[in-house]
Amino acid sequence: MNFWDIITVILKLAGALAIFLFAMKLMSEGLQKIAGSKMRSVLKQITGNPIRGILTGTAVTAAIQSSSATTVMVVGFVNAGLLSLAGAVAVIMGANIGTTVTAWIITLFGLGDNTGGFSLPMLLAAISLFFIFSGRDRLKSIGQTIIGLALLLVGMELLQEPLSNLDQYPNFLHAISTLSNNGFWSILIFIVIGALLTCLVQASAAMMAITLVMCYNGWIGFDVAVALVMGQNIGTTITANLAALVANDAGKKAARAHLVFNVVGVLITLIVFSPLMHFIAYITENITGCSPYASVTDSFYNRESVPMAISLFHTIFNVFNTIILAFFIPQILKIVNWMVKTRKEETDDDFRLTYIEGNWLSTAELNLQSAKSEIEVFSQRVLRMYTFLPGLRTAKNEDDFDAIMKRIEKYEGITDRMEQEITKFLTRVGSGDVSQHASERISTMLRIIDNLESIGDAIFQIAMTRKSKREDAVHFDASQNANLAHMSDLVQKALDIMDKNLKDYDNIDLDAAYAAEHEINAYRNLLRSQHLDALKLGIYDYAIGNAYSGLYALYEKLGDYIINVSEAIGGKKED
Repeated sequence: MNFWDIITVILKLAGALAIFLFAMKLMSEGLQKIAGSKMRSVLKQITGNPIRGILTGTAVTAAIQSSSATTVMVVGFVNAGLLSLAGAVAVIMGANIGTTVTAWIITLFGLGDNTGGFSLPMLLAAISLFFIFSGRDRLKSIGQTIIGLALLLVGMELLQEPLSNLDQYPNFLHAISTLSNNGFWSILIFIVIGALLTCLVQASAAMMAITLVMCYNGWIGFDVAVALVMGQNIGTTITANLAALVANDAGKKAARAHLVFNVVGVLITLIVFSPLMHFIAYITENITGCSPYASVTDSFYNRESVPMAISLFHTIFNVFNTIILAFFIPQILKIVNWMVKTRKEETDDDFRLTYIEGNWLSTAELNLQSAKSEIEVFSQRVLRMYTFLPGLRTAKNEDDFDAIMKRIEKYEGITDRMEQEITKFLTRVGSGDVSQHASERISTMLRIIDNLESIGDAIFQIAMTRKSKREDAVHFDASQNANLAHMSDLVQKALDIMDKNLKDYDNIDLDAAYAAEHEINAYRNLLRSQHLDALKLGIYDYAIGNAYSGLYALYEKLGDYIINVSEAIGGKKED
């Protein structure tokens, strides 16, 4: 094998892998679009029931054909407190089972004559066109999934070509043979190789495809292939752990749980390695008529026996480990709690993104769910900022007053940054391939965050008015303070309704939002009428009156921004 031969093989493999990975991406995105936001709602419903969590993880991963997407979602949900760590571990266990579907697709349809050359992919591509040009988003997503499958088969066909000619490179085969002849150490060596290669490629499906093709052509034996598969299960955890780099402690623990589960699963399998291999060989021989340990020189040799055995192993490996380790979820949690030391508790006075930072998913629908959750955090920040205002009136000294003002100023800066970051995220989502529904949701969210930032500005303006009043030694009487306190309570009620509406776009209470806004407007009108009468009667001077009217007007302005948020979600109600 000379230098140019090596380059040729590498380039062919790279091209085939590129097509294969692109096909997997298309399939995953298409299936995720079909499933839509239902995946998120299903995952959120997982409680402390391990069986439900395992079944959910299996179903979601089998549906979207990406355990990485499932685990990254899980990390994001745990990071934001939507999913318990125990529930996340159960979902991750199920995701490992769901990912075995990919191996079966390759084994049954992607090897040798099963691909039909390029005839079957071309047929699938032609069928997909009817869906893609249908004009309906859901049918387009189905078409994208079908064409993804077609390209996957093309990728498998191209992948087999350079790997099927490895007998022309005896040095390569000799290296594999040398590594394979070290007994149990060979198993450990190939587990490490499988983990490293999967970390490098960042796609266990691609490594599984290469493993199955090499088995099909007889370049690696059954035990070596099994070791590579076990290594791939460890290597695939890198995606979730990378996503967790910017997550909080809970998100990091979910990612570590994925790693612990797969590593412990490999250790358990190594303990029962020999009887398990003989059991799988027995099943495979009954299905294909040939043992995966058979020699290529045997007359009854069936080259499909090893890929079949590998797919069986992959399924049994994940199901077997899930059944066992489901009883040890508390112990897994203890391990990850030891691995991830709890940091000093973050405060709301620190700017951070919870859902969207470092948590980019492959489809607009899932990214919009992350953005929606981030907007809920934004709303909570605004409500928290509002609770500081009463302290400005009751502050006993200048130091207390200045401390509260600094917090309000800091929160005002946080609201500005949150609007900027969420806007950038939504703009990035909107620049991709989005449906009409997704485009409308992006517009809605942009309007929501604009008004949430305006609420923060209005709160800051109220604080500055309080500051000016204090500096000018302007004092309200008891009735004015009581009136402003009542107005503040009405705005608080409106904020609570707004925050509740932001949690469920499909079931918002627009009537309650309008009722709260009407109460604010009516009370503002009452205060304005009383204020004008007081000025005519000379009950208080202009400075007091100016500060007083300015404050209740700002509270009413707050109410306008608040109702704008609910209207952005549910649509403006016609008068």
